[in-house]
Amino acid sequence: MNNGTPRLGLGADDLLSTTRAVRKRLDLERPVDPAVIDECLELAAQAPTGSNAQGWHFVVVTDPEKRARLGEFYREGFELFYGDRESAEANLVDEDPDYAATTRKVIDSAAYLAEHMGEVPVMVIPCVEGRTDGGNVMIQASIWGSLLPAVWSFMLAARERTLGTCWTTLHLLREKEAAELLGLPDTVMQGALIPVAHTIGTDFRAGPRRDMTRIVHRDSW
Repeated sequence: MNNGTPRLGLGADDLLSTTRAVRKRLDLERPVDPAVIDECLELAAQAPTGSNAQGWHFVVVTDPEKRARLGEFYREGFELFYGDRESAEANLVDEDPDYAATTRKVIDSAAYLAEHMGEVPVMVIPCVEGRTDGGNVMIQASIWGSLLPAVWSFMLAARERTLGTCWTTLHLLREKEAAELLGLPDTVMQGALIPVAHTIGTDFRAGPRRDMTRIVHRDSW
């Protein structure tokens, strides 16, 4: 699929290892072509889904007033969850100094995004039919497992097309108000708020990660 949209020409491994959570490097001034968003969504809809239900929906928000309101919900969620930037950093305790240093940078960029979320040119709200309220683990895993692969495919497609994204969920502390703002039916559940913008530069690298021995378990924990 190529309709003249600029591409980075990344190989699969480079695409997978450099699709970062972009916050400070989102270009808040440059508009995004709606056709590019549509291309990314068409690729997202190729993701696997439980029982081929294809129960996902994507609400693309470009209206300035609605973006500003969602930005307020997100900022309020950040403040409720983390407090201010200084409090979030003060509560960071980890025995790995490199991890702690990286996390402080993430907190700083997250605070920046909280201040500017309402200014991003496009917001994509991925939703799924059905709700997990009170559901057991199997139900929850099935519903989310039918949405999250499609959202990640969208974000990978956006990266290849010089767009930056960031998976965020803090606006969901105001889920009901956001649903009312967007006119969502009660049977549909929001999964995230994805800010989308062109990036300031395209030279993203693989992120620092903890040693694999901490997370890989073979045959037992």
